[in-house]
Amino acid sequence: MQRTNCEASLAVLYKPSSLIHEIQLEKVDSWNLFKFSESLQLRMENLLEKKKAEQITPDEITELDASES
Repeated sequence: MQRTNCEASLAVLYKPSSLIHEIQLEKVDSWNLFKFSESLQLRMENLLEKKKAEQITPDEITELDASES
């Protein structure tokens, strides 16, 4: 079952670890890289665009900040 953006936002706000399945570890040469799932990547890009356009809500700022921690 896929979460809505609102549900994902609430998960990040109240329990960031609930999105751990959205982040994968990928080995490239001698590097271990963290990679967001496609849906999480799209969400983060959307939040960054809203932030640039100064149309981001306080809850979305918190969501974005939590993903960057």
